[in-house]
Amino acid sequence: MTVTAWELLFYAGGLLILFLTPGPVWVALLARAMSGGFRAAWPLAAGVVVGDVIWPLVAILGVTWLVDQVSWFMDVLRWVAVVMFVGMGVLLIRNADKQLSENSRLTRPGMWAGFMAGVAVILANPKAVLFYMGVLPGFFDLTQVTWMDIAAIMFLSMLVPLVGNLVLALSVDRVRGLLKSPGALRRMNVIAGWLLIGVGVVIGVS
Repeated sequence: MTVTAWELLFYAGGLLILFLTPGPVWVALLARAMSGGFRAAWPLAAGVVVGDVIWPLVAILGVTWLVDQVSWFMDVLRWVAVVMFVGMGVLLIRNADKQLSENSRLTRPGMWAGFMAGVAVILANPKAVLFYMGVLPGFFDLTQVTWMDIAAIMFLSMLVPLVGNLVLALSVDRVRGLLKSPGALRRMNVIAGWLLIGVGVVIGVS
């Protein structure tokens, strides 16, 4: 392997911070857990894993090919990662009071419906691969990665959100109260926003 344990740990931390940023998966997971408990929520978390594995692989292979064609492209993507993290952090802080909206298409009852909802919420968004293409070069030198490195990156890309989603589903009663409190939601968004900015700064100076 060419990637270090520190690089993998830093990447896992970045994934964790991104998970803490509320989005469509949060909304669907909370809605399913509140209506049917953990049994209704875990299939959605399993479905999300599909995209969490596919998109990083597509991004790594795409970036590696582009770098083979244009040598300076990796440096550009590194600064794209900085801008993306800082930009997401700033936007999150500016919209810290914004409430989550529910997407009913993701909350249909049934285990299969839950699994397919998880797949859909990840794969139906082509921005995901562009996100990974912008973020991954900030954490790793994709010109040097081996298949073992790629496997480790894909594993973390799947594991961190999966564990987070399952914990969220198990803690749904507590989280539901948190999301109903505008003040608590604002504090959570502001903290997550500053953490995203911090990750961007670290990538920029490292």
